[in-house]
Amino acid sequence: MSLARAIRGSNWIEGYRATLDDVLDTMEDEEPLDASAETRAALEGYRDAMTFILRLADDGAGVDESLLRSLHFMMTKHDARADPGSYRRGDVRVEDEDGTVVYQAPDAEVVTELMAELFDDISALDDTPTMVRAAMAHLNLVMIHPFRDGNGRMARALQTLILAREGIVSPEFSSIEEYLGRNTEAYYAILSEVGQGRWAPQNSARPWIQFVLTAHYRQAWIVERRIHETERLYDAIEQLVARSDLPARSVGVLADAARGRRIRRSNYLKLVEMTTGDAISDLTATRDLKALVDSGVLEPRSAGRGRSYFGTYDLRELWADILDSRPPPAENDPYLPQPHRGE
Repeated sequence: MSLARAIRGSNWIEGYRATLDDVLDTMEDEEPLDASAETRAALEGYRDAMTFILRLADDGAGVDESLLRSLHFMMTKHDARADPGSYRRGDVRVEDEDGTVVYQAPDAEVVTELMAELFDDISALDDTPTMVRAAMAHLNLVMIHPFRDGNGRMARALQTLILAREGIVSPEFSSIEEYLGRNTEAYYAILSEVGQGRWAPQNSARPWIQFVLTAHYRQAWIVERRIHETERLYDAIEQLVARSDLPARSVGVLADAARGRRIRRSNYLKLVEMTTGDAISDLTATRDLKALVDSGVLEPRSAGRGRSYFGTYDLRELWADILDSRPPPAENDPYLPQPHRGE
């Protein structure tokens, strides 16, 4: 779920709008029901790149031009106009919806040199905190704008890659891509404030660093809250399954359905194997789903290939009750403006 939210957030910023269900289906090689073909291709590309990043996190691989170009190819291979895997050969500028130029990238002739400096900075053995190093890599890649398209997605993925390489915490939980997707306007505003419309490395990056550290803090707080809420949800569903004499292997699936996820027979098979480690047959999945419908925890919709199952009101109320008891945002957030206390 955390990885799906990161993928959705980063692509949402670029205008690829998809439901969380469609992102989850894409991650599991299922055909999304609502996303357009273009959005699906973008999600698949980002999924492949993020999956590769997760693999690299265990290998301790360095970050170099070959790796970055490979990630760009994975992300943009569906769009030949992006020149997948290659640096741009011409100059580019970023325009807003009205056609106003908001950023002029450096000349194409200096891109290779600037990227070499970026890789040197990433590999430098100094005492720069990892979160700051990752944030600066993100900022510099966006400002260099080395590709014709996909620079924002690449910069966000690069930041996650650097965090993952350090092994501080699982990349699914250290990424701030979900936060950036929810706060796109603020994200663009801070990049505009620091960039000032053109390549100007002498500008102070302090506002950007503070923005990123704020994002890390608040995203971590959200993830921690979700973990506790999910534990409570699993406890409630385990009790429900035991009372109703339902298959114990269905607990993870029902937890997803309680939170609003669309369930299909094909992903029921995958979810059961993912959460229990045991593979089941198509026939067993069909019997399980019938038992869940008969017991009143799932309800079917549509028919044939598009048949899906959703949590009933009673099942979704388990999650709603947990959300009703959700505490307010962290009151000790160090990044909230502090009131003036006078003398």
